[in-house]
Amino acid sequence: MAKMYLEPQEIYEYAAEKGKSKANASWLYMVVLGFLGGAFISVGYLAYIRIAGTFPHEWGGFGSFIGAAVFPVGLACILVGGGELITSNMMAVGAAYFSKKINFAKLLKNYVFITFMNVIGAVFVAYFFGHVVGLTEGAVLEKTIHTAEAKINATPLQMIVSGIGCNWLVSMGAWLAFCAKDVTGKILGAWFPVMTFVAIGFQHVVANMFVIPAAMFAGGHITMLDFGTNMLFVWIGNLLGGAGMVGGLYALAYQKRI
Repeated sequence: MAKMYLEPQEIYEYAAEKGKSKANASWLYMVVLGFLGGAFISVGYLAYIRIAGTFPHEWGGFGSFIGAAVFPVGLACILVGGGELITSNMMAVGAAYFSKKINFAKLLKNYVFITFMNVIGAVFVAYFFGHVVGLTEGAVLEKTIHTAEAKINATPLQMIVSGIGCNWLVSMGAWLAFCAKDVTGKILGAWFPVMTFVAIGFQHVVANMFVIPAAMFAGGHITMLDFGTNMLFVWIGNLLGGAGMVGGLYALAYQKRI
């Protein structure tokens, strides 16, 4: 009977091949799936805001826990339905680079372009669903602005370290999804690491691409400089967490050497 999962060595080889495919993808592929990746993560975070922002204060952190439990639907849509997410690409395309399957120019092209398209997808959801429909305002306005302000008020070092913790878990979610050969296994593999990063409160650059603009559209006192600063330092942290803590360390452990 064939195994329904991959062993760790096989996961690394699969991730590197997956990263190679992503890096060699066409521009149209990256435009469409990069947009969808940013949008799917934003819809997941929108669900988190709607749930956590409407729980009574007396319930303590239970509302945040339930919101965190729903957030991973975005990554499930990406991994099963199709989408390109810069944070998981930092791991997979990074693994392809460490395996010498792609050159640095292809790595950089993928990182830059998928980041840009994730921004477009995230801001699209923040504006049309969050602001026009009003789903990040009204009853959850306080939660939206408080969440965004907590992101931008962190120090650069805190943003970087929080970003490392976030993408260590997000990339492990993608890694565990790569392990499974069936849809249920892929969803469950991704779900719990991603749920954990949200429950902890680590910073995810694509989630921030949604919640910070959502707070800006809602009238929060947040500038473009605040947004750009957060993007820079959280992106760096996410890179270290995904390409370093997952793609890089597993390359050291599992890459075949002659």
